[in-house]
Amino acid sequence: MNKNELKGKKIGVLMGGMSAERDISLKTGEAVLKALNRLGYKCAGIDVGRDIAEKLRTEEIEIAFIALHGRYGEDGCIQGMLEILDIPYTGSGVTASALSLNKVVTKRLFTSLGLPTPDFKVVSSDSPLMEDFDLPFPLIVKPVSEGSTIGVNKVEDKESLRSIIEETLKIYPALLVEEFIEGAEVTFGIMEGKVFPPIEIRPAGGLYDYKAKYTRGMTDYIVPAPLEKEICRMGEDMAIKTYRSIGCRGAARVDMLINRKGIWILEINTIPGMTETSLLPKAAGVVGVSFDDLVEEMVLSARLGD
Repeated sequence: MNKNELKGKKIGVLMGGMSAERDISLKTGEAVLKALNRLGYKCAGIDVGRDIAEKLRTEEIEIAFIALHGRYGEDGCIQGMLEILDIPYTGSGVTASALSLNKVVTKRLFTSLGLPTPDFKVVSSDSPLMEDFDLPFPLIVKPVSEGSTIGVNKVEDKESLRSIIEETLKIYPALLVEEFIEGAEVTFGIMEGKVFPPIEIRPAGGLYDYKAKYTRGMTDYIVPAPLEKEICRMGEDMAIKTYRSIGCRGAARVDMLINRKGIWILEINTIPGMTETSLLPKAAGVVGVSFDDLVEEMVLSARLGD
């Protein structure tokens, strides 16, 4: 799709939604909506609920910009519905979206492809923590299918682990218990197969959890990350291999840990935050891509199917 074709179509910015990341999604959606208005496109903001199909018809939406984070927006659900309605949309398709939001499935895929990832166990209410738990402490505990670092905890001993698991399982059906690796947390933004310069994430408290991510002043972002050239090249190669192996398209972000011993892939985010201060726009800005230009590029990449 070119810009002339796009100017004649109405773009719906799908935001809000029904996940635990609703508030963040609204901020992403509002920022995108403002950018589209500045660019002169016909657009409407749509708060996604269970009546979303009717809203899309009423608003006569022809292209969907998906600004939804978490369940129902990032997991293939909204993508499948848009496929049925024959409305092109931004970001990855149904399969890649579903794979990427499930941290266990993605880590198993990484392992099968030879992409290094921290060792892990899966715990659910049906498979409680085993007595012979053999991962070394400290450990990271997080929900299998949530984003925005929601529900993430670092635990130092088995007693704390059991307590955190019991409490977190009251909210989420399955948890990933992951080996903690000391190192620089680095993220590579990708747009249609083009890798942007990396960003190093330095949380003041040592753990990049929800509070560190969204509380001003609690995390420093180094753009571009101070990596040696060879390490940066290796990180770029692993990021694009991750992106392609899952079948992603449009915008995405690959998170990894880097230290002197190597590089470990943590996860891939198929709908990165898109506020003016989010990580993907920060990375794009380093190579001269403005926020508005990035939004426009994302809309131009909208399409149906995987």
